[in-house]
Amino acid sequence: MTTPVTIIGAGLGGLTLARVLHVNGIPATVYEAEPSPTARAQGGMLDIHDYNGQPALEAAGLLDAFPGLILEGRQQQRILDRDGTVLFDQADDGTGGRPEVQRGELRQLLLDSLPAGTVHWGRKVGGVRSLGDGRHEVTFADDNTVVTNLLVGADGAWSKVRPLLSGAVPEYTGMSIVETYLYEADIRHPATAKAVGGGAMCALAPGKGIQAHRESGDTLHTYVALTKPLDWFAAIDFTDPATTIARITREFEGWARELTALITDGDTAPVLRPHYALPIEHRWNRVPGVTLIGDAAHLAAPNGEGANLAMLDGAELGKALAAHPDDVETALAEYEQAMFPRSAEAAADGTELLQKIMYGADAPHSMVDMFIGHGQIG
Repeated sequence: MTTPVTIIGAGLGGLTLARVLHVNGIPATVYEAEPSPTARAQGGMLDIHDYNGQPALEAAGLLDAFPGLILEGRQQQRILDRDGTVLFDQADDGTGGRPEVQRGELRQLLLDSLPAGTVHWGRKVGGVRSLGDGRHEVTFADDNTVVTNLLVGADGAWSKVRPLLSGAVPEYTGMSIVETYLYEADIRHPATAKAVGGGAMCALAPGKGIQAHRESGDTLHTYVALTKPLDWFAAIDFTDPATTIARITREFEGWARELTALITDGDTAPVLRPHYALPIEHRWNRVPGVTLIGDAAHLAAPNGEGANLAMLDGAELGKALAAHPDDVETALAEYEQAMFPRSAEAAADGTELLQKIMYGADAPHSMVDMFIGHGQIG
């Protein structure tokens, strides 16, 4: 296959695709809206699963380098009641199959594995249109254009490529996360650090929760979940951190101080992250010369699978193109027909996890029951 592949988006999925194509001798160019690899923080911890994320890294020839990124002990899982009582505590003995890494370090591993110049930074897509016969034109914000015979949308929730294939638009799930960080927690906030433990902690109640994950060193990354309409959050002035923190904390009145300290004592301004999702069974009819991977194809509320699925999509698409170098349409069809049911199953499982188990009427005990029955979650 000599036709260069045009990939929109330098997230984990797009970079995995570019790397698998490179390993198989297929040229690719990635266009990314961000001006540089360090333009913004890349998020927190990711658990890379042995049934999707790790096989993707193997296809990319990077599995041997992966252990160097793993933060030991971060697979520990704790579930607390609102009063701080530990209801479940599963230690990280190294056999969990879902080692934790920093998203930014994993992304850098992928970037470093690509030939220089593969990723074009600061290329924000303004629009995409079909030229017929499987060819597409991408127009960037600076009015420059590229024409390609094979276009892959790896451009996330609000994909500019998706409308070529589907009229689906992400919808608000009814839940949002308010995110903040606590630094030097072991020294400055020992009670909170003890409550979180060495890995992930969930303190849950129906419709809400305080979650935290220990990242590198003694940094605690906090995710406060609230089931509220968007209008409720719109009434809060997030440019005023003190007011925002006070309003969010009121939703957890009566909760243990070591838990609410994750909100009140945060070292960064709280950031609102509403959760959006595409329909669980989202799919499209085959359109020549274009496809989607990751959130562009199957956006779901965070459930531990999103990054892993995006990487697997990239790897599977790359392998399909390598297996059918003279028949791109067969490769795209093969990839899509496997991806659709895989992503639908993950989205359905994730919806049940969030709505019924983590934040349902029996939380946190429904979560404890699930852990005891299945060992762990994403």
